[in-house]
This record gives sequence, structure tokens and C-alpha cells, in this order.
Amino acid sequence: MAVVPSISNTRLISNGFALNQEKRVCCPKKPHLLQVGKRSSLFSGRICVSQSSPQIAAPKAVPNDKEKVNKVVLAYSGGLDTSVIVRWIRENYGCEVVCFTADVGQGEMELEGLEKKAKGSGASQLVVKDLKEEFVKDFIFPCLRAGAIYERKYLLGTSMARPVIAKAMVDVAREVGADAVAHGCTGKGNDQVRFELAFFALNPELKVVAPWREWDITGREDAIEYAKKYDIPVSVTKKSIYSRDRNLWHLSHEGDILEDPGNEPEEGMYMMSVNPVDAPNQPEYLDIGIVKGVPVSINGKELSPASLLAELNTIGGKHGIGRIDMVENRLVGMKSRGVYETPGGTIMWHAARELESLTLDRETMQVKDMFALKYAELVYAGRWFDPLRESMDAFMDKITEKTTGSVRLKLYKGSVTVASRTSPYSLYREDISSFENGQIYNQGDAEGFIRLYGLPTRVRAMLEKGI
Repeated sequence: MAVVPSISNTRLISNGFALNQEKRVCCPKKPHLLQVGKRSSLFSGRICVSQSSPQIAAPKAVPNDKEKVNKVVLAYSGGLDTSVIVRWIRENYGCEVVCFTADVGQGEMELEGLEKKAKGSGASQLVVKDLKEEFVKDFIFPCLRAGAIYERKYLLGTSMARPVIAKAMVDVAREVGADAVAHGCTGKGNDQVRFELAFFALNPELKVVAPWREWDITGREDAIEYAKKYDIPVSVTKKSIYSRDRNLWHLSHEGDILEDPGNEPEEGMYMMSVNPVDAPNQPEYLDIGIVKGVPVSINGKELSPASLLAELNTIGGKHGIGRIDMVENRLVGMKSRGVYETPGGTIMWHAARELESLTLDRETMQVKDMFALKYAELVYAGRWFDPLRESMDAFMDKITEKTTGSVRLKLYKGSVTVASRTSPYSLYREDISSFENGQIYNQGDAEGFIRLYGLPTRVRAMLEKGI
């Protein structure tokens, strides 16, 4: 096994608090740092010390000069990946790590003990911000009003949450004087794109650290071994479990048996909703008040955006509302299978669409539906701060300005059906739509309309028959 030659220039780097004397060495695949006096060799893409040295040298990615980082803000959940990333960034970038956690409604249990865990992993501090109201008002409601739904099923739960988290990270970076941001997204997923496009849009000068695209850790078992080696506080095992993402809008499940589309999801996997079979045997009716295309009240009681969604999650979950199982096309090119629970969001979506049936004319509804597809694609692809999405938002705001009223929904064993809808701006006229003759609509007028509307069809047929 060939020994990799070293370069003689020695420098001091900061490992968070202590200074270690190390050398930059040449490596065919990745430059790395090695303690002075040691020699290294390359085997299967990993760096190890040659037999002449009794010690083991861990591989370290060395950023080039333009990637030098002084302080980084890490999107931190307290889970295995981000806990390991704290230590890894300190080891490989020699910089201070500030952990940031966004409260987007993932639940109190996921927020408990985070500060102790973050500092135990090597972070200098943890910053937590409550983003629930902003998340619902400024990110969820615009998508709801637009009718955005990805590939016929997905209500964009994770896609909407990433830009609000990224926006807050940029703010925190400015507040603590950080010159970089970091995330724990894998190189196979959509979230890396969503985070980084938001960073680019809001502060293009920030450097981005993405460990999953750099390190030698290849999976969960490697990460657990790394955590054990450095006494990083994580409470996980090597047993395969689902990968989940939870916020106030939804809960997603991926991985484990779901990776085979031929497997039915296990009932024990669900956390926000009961099995529709076990839901109450009596239906429940809800009156959803809507103003300018977004919900504002439940059964006449006005609530803040986040409180309203939380209440609908409880009610919808009790009736098994909002479960979907889909195979979707990821932005990076592959297909993935996910199961989503969106009880409150599903209720909101049905209410908003039903009210539009009263307040929007045919042409407007068709154009809105066409734009909704593109709007969903932009959000899914991480282009929240794109001028195109913002321009489409202005369109949606204008055409839903009279989508105000109330919708009564019936919830029963996993289904949502409309019972009634009313609006002071309704375009529905009973005196016109009735089967009885009225003064406004003369049924005899239909004959001339049909002859004109059907003229192209008639001309084509005449041509074919030689008339």
C-alpha cells in the first residue's frame, strides 16, 4: 500500500476550543489533516495511518481557502444526524457551531432537552425560535389559497416548512455573526435544494456546509459508531426505523418497509390519525369560516392561524382524515415512496375549494387551477423566494379577494364531504339555476347559442360528407 507524501507546511487550526498542530497532506481523493510526524495511506477511499505509526488518524475534509469558515449556524433537530454533524464540523472546519432549532409545531417532546444535547455534542449555544404562526400565516396559507398540490396528492408539508426555517437561519446567522450555515440533508433528497436556494436568495454571501455530501459516513450505522467514538449524546439504536418529518401541517413517514412500494404501511406507524375503521361511528359536522381564501374560524370561533390548524388536526385525526400513500418524483430525479398524515390541512383544503365553487367563474377557476400546478412545483422544488412564485401569489391574492363565506363539512371515517356552502359574494343564483322558467334566463336563447357554439363541429362534418 503506497504511502501518501506529505507537504511540509504546518499550520495551527482551531478545534472549537483547543489548538492542534497538524499538516495538510496530499490525498488522491480528498485532502485531509494529519498530526505532525504521522504518515497516512489511502485504502478503499478512507485515510489510515501506515504501519510505521501506532496511532489511528481519522479522515478530515479540508476546505480550501475560499471555504474557510469562522462560525456556522446549523439547522439542529437533536437527532442522530445533526448531533454527529456538530462534532464533525468542529473537527473538520475548526470553527464554532451555533445550533438553531425552529419550532414549526413538531411537538414539545422533540424540543425537550435540546440545549443540553446540543452543548453536549460540542455546540457553543442553541437558539430556538417559535415560528408556528409565521409558518401557517405566511407559508401554509398562501399555498392553501393557491390550491397547490404536488402530483395529485401531496399537500407540500415539508416543502413549505423548509423556507421558513431557512429564513430564520439567515436571520440568526446575522445576529450571531456567522459566516456560514449548515444542514443535515442527504445528497439524495429534495431538502438540500430547498434550504440552499433559500440561503442563496436571502444572503448569497453565506457559505453552506453540507456534511452528507462531504464525509465518509455512509448510513445510520456509521453515524452511531461515530457518536459512540466521541461520546456524543444520542438515544438511538442500529435497528431500522422510519424517517419522519413533523410540523404543524403534517407528519411524513419514509424508509423501512415503505421503501418497497409493494408493502402496505403498518398501522402502528401512524401518529396523528386513527385508523378510519376505528373512527367514531357518528359523523361530525364542522363550519369553517373563510375570508379571502383562507380559514379564520371553526364553528364561529375565530382562532389564530396556528391555533386553528392545531384544533383541526385534533378533530381530523380523531376521524382518520388526511392519510395518503404516494410514490412521488423527487426533484433530484429518483422516485420515492412516502406516507403522509395531514388531518387539519385536508379539512382546510376541502373547505377552501368548495367555497371557490361559489365565488369563482369558470375561466378564472380554470386559470387558477393551471397556475396551482406550477405554484406547487415551485414550492416543491425549493423556489419559494423566486419572483415567479411571488408574482403568482399576487394573482392568487387578487382572484380570491371575494372568496369569503362559510363551508359546512361532514367528517366520517376518513372521508370529508361538503354539506353546505354560503357566501355573500356567491355567483350562484337560484332564480337562474332553477328548472323553472325565470325572467333572466330564457331557455329559447339556448338554440342560437348551440348553433353558434357548434358551428365548427357542423362545418367539419359537412366537409367529411361532401355537403
